[in-house]
Amino acid sequence: MTTVLPQKQEQHGGGTYTFSSRPRAVQQRKKYRDAGQGQDATSLYGNIMYDRRIVRGNTYAQHTLPASAQPDPIDIQRQQEARRRAIARKRAKEQLRPRSPEAVEGRKHIDVQTELYLEELTDRVEEADVETQTDTFLDRPPSPLFIPAKTGKDVATQIYEGDLFDFDMEVKPILEVLVGKTIEQALLEVMEEEELENLRAQQREFEELRNAELVETQRLEEQERRHREEKERRMKQQREVLRKEKETAEKIAARAFAQSYLADLIPSVFGTLADNGYFFDPVERDVESGFMPWLMETVEKAIDKSVMGRTMVDVLIREVVAQRMESFEALQRSIQEMSGGAAPIVSQTVVEAPAFIAEAAIPEVTPAEAPPAEEAPPTEGEGEGEQAEEPEGGEDEGEQAEEGGDDAPGEA
Repeated sequence: MTTVLPQKQEQHGGGTYTFSSRPRAVQQRKKYRDAGQGQDATSLYGNIMYDRRIVRGNTYAQHTLPASAQPDPIDIQRQQEARRRAIARKRAKEQLRPRSPEAVEGRKHIDVQTELYLEELTDRVEEADVETQTDTFLDRPPSPLFIPAKTGKDVATQIYEGDLFDFDMEVKPILEVLVGKTIEQALLEVMEEEELENLRAQQREFEELRNAELVETQRLEEQERRHREEKERRMKQQREVLRKEKETAEKIAARAFAQSYLADLIPSVFGTLADNGYFFDPVERDVESGFMPWLMETVEKAIDKSVMGRTMVDVLIREVVAQRMESFEALQRSIQEMSGGAAPIVSQTVVEAPAFIAEAAIPEVTPAEAPPAEEAPPTEGEGEGEQAEEPEGGEDEGEQAEEGGDDAPGEA
């Protein structure tokens, strides 16, 4: 790192560049370095080989520096600001970069340059080992403890045995005092024991009196408690008697009022309920709810069966009448053909089905339930003895058909 020394510029008439600095002594280094002082101390010196202020070349030639060579203060300030930013950025990166833990006491970290990949050296290069040893800086020894200088004078003296204390003369008063104090302490202890005994006797008497008074107090309290409980019980019984008497009187009054109020109300209420049908005969209600619905259902089924039978009979009668009409017409045509002349004109009677038969729905009859089919109409000569079975409802139509059939052969 290059440090630029402070400079002083002077402008002469010739415009040459000069430099002068105040002489100073070389910095003296301490024999011992402080523990807190860093190894890389900033030293105020520079390398003149790279100093721009040193003129190189022929020393006899006149060197004239152009005006543009003079440094601009603004540029210098800008460069210094950029340098400070770079240094601050570098310090921030170093602080953010994870570092190794601090070395233990007595050791230090050394920067070692190692390559990621090792190269195999095939050529044997001549080499020689040279060793050198430099004196390491010793740590400063600990400072000795500060001991202030003495401000007084030391004086000595000698005391011999018996100079300050005569045993025979001094022990007797002390012994008298000790014996007197001992006797006094013993008397005080005896008096204290007697006093304590008297206090215990008084306490026993007081305890006996207190216990007797406590028993009497408990007896009186128990008696008072019994009297109070008896009083409360009697008062409770009296209140209960009064409450029951009051309730009885209220019930009697309510009963009398209810009887007087319901005397006229009950007949009218029962009459209204009876009129509205709330009171009914159980037998009549059973007949209405149980027997009558069953009877109506049974009658309805019987009527349905009767209507169905009549409908079937009407259908059969209609079919028989239609067949008889067809056979009668065929017989009449055959008679006309045989006679070859005028035949008596017989009025054709169209038998129409009754209205109730047309309206009634014709039930579907299965082949098993269908009535037996009528025989085919007879040919010539067979109509005289033809008789068909007819139900009761179609006797008139059958007789007319038979009479018409009997008359036809006679005329022929």
